[in-house]
Amino acid sequence: MDKILLEGLRFYAFHGLLPQEKRRGQVFLVDVELYLDLAAAGREDDLGLTVDYARVYELVRKTVEEDKYALLESLAQAVASRILAAYPVEEVLVRVRKPQPPVKGDYAQFGVEIRRRRG
Repeated sequence: MDKILLEGLRFYAFHGLLPQEKRRGQVFLVDVELYLDLAAAGREDDLGLTVDYARVYELVRKTVEEDKYALLESLAQAVASRILAAYPVEEVLVRVRKPQPPVKGDYAQFGVEIRRRRG
């Protein structure tokens, strides 16, 4: 299956369980993989035969920046569900990461990855 990649999308939002996360907000990194057949779009060089990644970006941005979730799992699920509802993709993978979660220790980042299929 072919895929369209949106990687390293960076947003400032107010998701989290802790009051400080909801009040101060933080950076979230999002990656999205859209699985679909891109053969016709490749042959015809026609945007109408594929998914416009600029429109997908805007959907992801609105979901991350305008909604509020306690869990990264819920945020990732919302992004995946909305993409599947709006675009003709067979499968979507969504990765959401917090580069600076409120956890003491030495780490790079925490995150979740979910994969959802149509119907």
